[in-house]
Amino acid sequence: MTPNDQKIRFLRKRIPAFECAPGCHDCCGPVKASSDEMARLPVKTEAEHAAALAELSCPHLGKNGCQVYAERPLICRLFGTTPRLACPNGKRPETMIDPVVEQQIYDYFKTARHVLV
Repeated sequence: MTPNDQKIRFLRKRIPAFECAPGCHDCCGPVKASSDEMARLPVKTEAEHAAALAELSCPHLGKNGCQVYAERPLICRLFGTTPRLACPNGKRPETMIDPVVEQQIYDYFKTARHVLV
């Protein structure tokens, strides 16, 4: 396990979970994720990426929601847990993310190579 894998695992455990509105996929737009996170996801074709981008969606979004939910990137997990990325449906965890952890995530983003999901 690489140091970045350890950091990702550490940060994931500190992002609070919550129930989304059924059928909502507002956080499933085009986002950037680190190369380390992308390595965990199934490879999509250029055509799949282009089609998703044209729809302002994610290539891993299927008819029944996120097809990679267990391995979704940090940015996807962060959505709805902080006022910076508030859920438009008002969904949120009982306790929002600790600001120190949120800053650690943004610090990681600054150091990691990112690509468009």
